[in-house]
Amino acid sequence: MGNTIDLNSNVHQTERGTPFAGQNWLVEERDACGVGFIANQSGEATHSLIQKALPALTCLEHRGGCSADSDSGDGAGLMTAIPWELLHTWFAEQGIVPPPQENCGVGMMFLSQDESQANTARQVVEEVVKARGFTVVGWRKVPVVPSVLGPQARENQPQIEQIIVSSPNLQGDELDRQLFLARRTIGHSLSDRPGFTRQDFYSCSFSSRTIVYKGMVRSAILGEFYLDLKNPAYKSAFAVYHRRFSTNTMPRWHLAQPMRLLGHNGEINTLLGNITWMKARQANLSHPNWTQADIDTFNPIVNSESSDSANLDNVMEMLVHSGRSPLESLTIMVPEAYKNQPDLVPYPEIVDFYEYYSGIQEPWDGPALLVFSDGKQVGATLDRNGLRPARYCITKDGLVIVASEAGVVDIPEADIVEKGRLGPGQMIAVDLQTKEILKNWQLKQRIAKRHPYGEWLKQHRETLQPQPFAETATLDSQALLATQTAFGYTAEDLDMVIVEMASSGKEPTFCMGDDIPLAVLSEKPQLLYNYFKQRFAQVTNPPIDPLREGMVMSLTMNMGLRGNLLQATPENAKLLKIDSPVLNDGELSFLKDQKSFPAKQLSTLYKITSGPAGLQSAVEQLCQDAVEAIRSGARILILSDRPSQEKGESAAVGLSDECTYIPPLLAVGAVHHHLISVGMRMQTSLVVDTGAIAVCPYLALESVRGWWFDTKTQNLMEHGKVPKITVTEAQAKYRTAVENGLLKIMSKMGISLLSSYQGAQIFEAIGIGADLLDLGFKGTVSRIGGLSIAELANEVMSFHSQAFPELLLKKLENFGFVQYRRGGEYHMNSPEMAKALHKAV
Repeated sequence: MGNTIDLNSNVHQTERGTPFAGQNWLVEERDACGVGFIANQSGEATHSLIQKALPALTCLEHRGGCSADSDSGDGAGLMTAIPWELLHTWFAEQGIVPPPQENCGVGMMFLSQDESQANTARQVVEEVVKARGFTVVGWRKVPVVPSVLGPQARENQPQIEQIIVSSPNLQGDELDRQLFLARRTIGHSLSDRPGFTRQDFYSCSFSSRTIVYKGMVRSAILGEFYLDLKNPAYKSAFAVYHRRFSTNTMPRWHLAQPMRLLGHNGEINTLLGNITWMKARQANLSHPNWTQADIDTFNPIVNSESSDSANLDNVMEMLVHSGRSPLESLTIMVPEAYKNQPDLVPYPEIVDFYEYYSGIQEPWDGPALLVFSDGKQVGATLDRNGLRPARYCITKDGLVIVASEAGVVDIPEADIVEKGRLGPGQMIAVDLQTKEILKNWQLKQRIAKRHPYGEWLKQHRETLQPQPFAETATLDSQALLATQTAFGYTAEDLDMVIVEMASSGKEPTFCMGDDIPLAVLSEKPQLLYNYFKQRFAQVTNPPIDPLREGMVMSLTMNMGLRGNLLQATPENAKLLKIDSPVLNDGELSFLKDQKSFPAKQLSTLYKITSGPAGLQSAVEQLCQDAVEAIRSGARILILSDRPSQEKGESAAVGLSDECTYIPPLLAVGAVHHHLISVGMRMQTSLVVDTGAIAVCPYLALESVRGWWFDTKTQNLMEHGKVPKITVTEAQAKYRTAVENGLLKIMSKMGISLLSSYQGAQIFEAIGIGADLLDLGFKGTVSRIGGLSIAELANEVMSFHSQAFPELLLKKLENFGFVQYRRGGEYHMNSPEMAKALHKAV
């Protein structure tokens, strides 16, 4: 234990103690790296800084991974300023008259070992840069020593070359922006070539300010392999260093870090959701400095086959080249926990900034230490939970050192003027142009004051105010029973789950273990939900505690059209804020009636007479209806298995012996992915009004009311066997239990915000067929096949047929999913098993 520096106040504090669709790497790749930076506040470029950065990187060796050959590393690298003095020496040796430095850019390229492939890459690179108005000054072979590499690294070593280009009139940010577009164009051009893979070409960096030296090496080998790094002419005012550790993956040269802007230690738990939403945004992006052709050049922004670090870097690059600083970009993407934070009370403008962007960009959430630079600024930030170590110190001569460990650079204690660690959500940076060391609140205030975010929110944003729960039952007992049966409710669901949630406000607790078959192996009818299993975070930190760490968690969502991420405009603030995703009937009615965000109800019912094939047709029609509704101006789509009701009509469920429903999970999944595919997902929000336990869970709430009004329940309340509560309190307790359950599930994945969990598909399908995955769950991992669309339709109809028999229903069926019962679901731990075990003993 010891003292830490609060970057907000500089006050010392006491430290407290598949065969089918899907990305398999999401469940297989984990990492926990060493990362940091060194920077001269003065902005002076020196070789001594490189001499400090290389040993600092070596000090992080224990955080890296090493191959079975005991020599090849998972990866290590440095990002620095371009060493112009070293390059000018090379120009002189080659007899090249160097163009003005401010008009030049340098690309660090990994080329194929196959010379014909390498020549193809060089040719494409030159064609692209010339087409974009650049002149090729020359190609420089980077001097390396392959003999110091481990066997695996040497076997896969690319040819490493630098291309130097110049522009007759571009410099500064515009030069960097055009180099970025050129690099993206090169990637597209080569990826279209048959037989070309990432192993054949990779651009580590292409910039007028920064360059990246990295490889599949151990920390200590980087400087021995790249002779440039030991050359006294190699000078820089900063260095970002990274040592990679990744399990369950083979190391690759291009996977080493830093990336083009950042080095990342941690894991983005929301990655699949972030990728999905970025793909959805691509159709809505525009910027005054870019033509549509330019925007098409850097699409796709994200790639589901790339790592979390690479995707994070790609999105950050897009934001930086749209005119934002790295500080602002990461503050948007990885915001701190700003709600109810006492330290933010003096800074309302920072809260307004976070509130504004909460409706435009969902956070990239997960334990992360991010170190970054664009050549003008260099800095580091922690995620909202602060579960990665980040130590820093500042010396008398203006040297700023940040790393995953303390003491990576040997500095006499007398020379240190300040040291400490970053706290959750905190950031520190060095501005190499203004020669400032920027602390957390200082730099965030500057970011937040760029635009009047607070005024925009006051003018445009609205909030869904809580509405009262219904106080009377709307279905008679027989209609309620039939509807419950049709939606797959069982006696256990009602008596052991819903009643417990309504009476205590908590989820029920059962014994440890699940000893029944998977849904795909069960002989009993199963709901679609049961074919999916939640994944858990597998990183080197405990899950979030939603009870004691509630400040970092939130269920707040924003509804409406989500604006263009590349431009900050007042119209982007026009959103409807809701504090809970669980809506009651009154709140749903409010959504339908309000005019600011036009809502359209779409029916998820279809005729039974169409047979099993009717389910797919109904889903496809629903998707088309959603597109038409958006074209007509709908900003909220309500997917409902209740018929559309005009105000004043009596409520009706809409199910009958002729009409059944699309499973709500399939309905919302299919519409979500279809709208992404047609570029319309960001123009609307989806609400589900359903009999299943979802949002708005009208049948669950109706079941709570039915339980409360039951004479048996009233007698139990009178005798103190059940808490004596009102029907409103019972429904409120049910909603609280659902909300706490959401927080619990999110916390197991290390996710703090529902806005990041939404659309993240952080589950695996077990026993879902390819056609059903493609229809409603694109991107979900399914390691085995199983349930088809037609089979799902039959499952739904099996529930439906039980709901509308010739004779009246008497009670819900008990399938014995939770507790063993004769004739119910098979349990591994059954009375027969116990008797057999006793007999054996």
